[in-house]
Amino acid sequence: MILDQSTVDVRYLVRDVQQALDFYTTHLGFTVLTTALPAFADAQRGNLRLILSGPASSGGRPLPDGTVPQPGGWNRIHFIVDDLDAEVARLQEAGIRFRSAVISGPGGRQAVFDDPSGNPVELFAPADAR
Repeated sequence: MILDQSTVDVRYLVRDVQQALDFYTTHLGFTVLTTALPAFADAQRGNLRLILSGPASSGGRPLPDGTVPQPGGWNRIHFIVDDLDAEVARLQEAGIRFRSAVISGPGGRQAVFDDPSGNPVELFAPADAR
């Protein structure tokens, strides 16, 4: 049975736990919950608990078939913002590079950037917030 929780937990594999923790607390407003450096840390923003697992963590260890879990891909955490252009500008000013320019679609506008390990983060402005 899956327990009902008021907090959503997301695990990201990262290359450097301290670097990732600094990134999420500095640029995205997360608060540190626990650290077990260099293997693991977790941080929270609202009801999102982000679990940062380095290569020495249980989440980063090789699987029985030898596959080594890696950061990156396209699955991502998603933040709704009220002023997408201002948030993009703020993060670009801090040296964060986006995967592309802002993309517009039927549901709104989005911009995706990577954390220091290559895990994507999306900023999204719903169409009704334009």
